[in-house]
Amino acid sequence: MPRIAKIDLETASTEVRSAIDAHLAQGYRLTNEKLTLLHNVTAFNALEAQSYALDRELQRLVGKRAADFFEYAISLQNECLVCSRYFACLLRDNGITDFEHFAFTDAEQLLIEYGRALAKDPKHIPEDLFDRLRAAFSQETLVVATAMGVFMIANNVFNDALQVEPEGRGGD
Repeated sequence: MPRIAKIDLETASTEVRSAIDAHLAQGYRLTNEKLTLLHNVTAFNALEAQSYALDRELQRLVGKRAADFFEYAISLQNECLVCSRYFACLLRDNGITDFEHFAFTDAEQLLIEYGRALAKDPKHIPEDLFDRLRAAFSQETLVVATAMGVFMIANNVFNDALQVEPEGRGGD
């Protein structure tokens, strides 16, 4: 049971309606997480709008598939049901039904390993992992991936702490 109710779209303030309209105009959907975050537009913009911007940058640098794998690995490591279910649906829609046994590229596998390490213990990421990351990716890519990873972890924590209900299918 969620700890915080979703906002009521019928009684939402003008500021919240504007944020919703802008989000929908970009082609995104409203999910339970977003409807919970919208109790405060600043919180919604900080966690949602900025994570979308970072995700677009990460996709530009490593490709959509690698970015999705990285973000899914973080959610799996954190055991976040909301985000894990979202990415599982997204991957399934792209024909990937067995994430643990999929034939990843070397770069994808490296990003997955980094995502898991970042979510598990960011203070103790193995130096050999960073050596491999630096050999495969630019400093810009590592900065963007790390920042996106932080946003994924924040989303995971938000959903888990407030017990946001997962969607029946993934949202955007």
